[in-house]
Amino acid sequence: MITRAAAECEDLARELSARGATAVVFPLVSFAEPDDFAPLDRAITKIEQFDWLILTSAQAVRAVIDRAADLPRPLVQTDSRVRVACVGPVTADSARKAGLPVEHVAVTHNGVALAHELGSKLQGTKVLLPRSDRAKGDLPAALARFGAQVTEVIAYRTLRPAETDQDGLRKIVNDGADAILFFSPSAVQHFAELVGATQWHDIQGKLAITAVGPVTANALREAGVERAVVAQDTTAVSVVEALAGYFAAAMAAPAGVKRA
Repeated sequence: MITRAAAECEDLARELSARGATAVVFPLVSFAEPDDFAPLDRAITKIEQFDWLILTSAQAVRAVIDRAADLPRPLVQTDSRVRVACVGPVTADSARKAGLPVEHVAVTHNGVALAHELGSKLQGTKVLLPRSDRAKGDLPAALARFGAQVTEVIAYRTLRPAETDQDGLRKIVNDGADAILFFSPSAVQHFAELVGATQWHDIQGKLAITAVGPVTANALREAGVERAVVAQDTTAVSVVEALAGYFAAAMAAPAGVKRA
């Protein structure tokens, strides 16, 4: 069960299918426009004042590209001095497809790691950080520690889908799923709200609760998940390899021995 929007998990679903698995897409996160476009609009119209544009998700890419087209204002021109950095390869791929010249892709796929990788390149620079309304403050704080002046703007809102088939969700989790994949802390929170504390606890020994990336892994720990499969980065190959390793070990374990 993939808790991400269908448009964002085509590569993963294809990779799972190639390994003989069935991917069931059940989105637990949806996106909406910001309540107020003014901060984002100001940032886009003054984009040439920034040294770095840091993108932390494919949704952030879509949000700023779509808004720039609405203004209309090219986000980054051919002779622009603005450098683009992305939190991981999925975000970078979206940025390149949108025509943005990506200069740096984080080796470790989370925002704080990206700040550390850029390091001294941030000293004295102006950074534009368009993000979700629910993004945590660790990334802007890390950028500031390296001497960057950060302009953080809400590019989109992260919501629970307005219509979610709770009975269908419980049926998938209880009767059909061998693994459930989480891609963000928001998806973890929404899942917990939908299934309730009792079922959340009960399923931990029954299926492979999987975190895509360390940030989501931490969210699962905070939610009380004691055992989780962790894909170290956000690529489809990494996720599939993490699951393959888990199930190979589970099948090899002696009868009655739980996979930790």
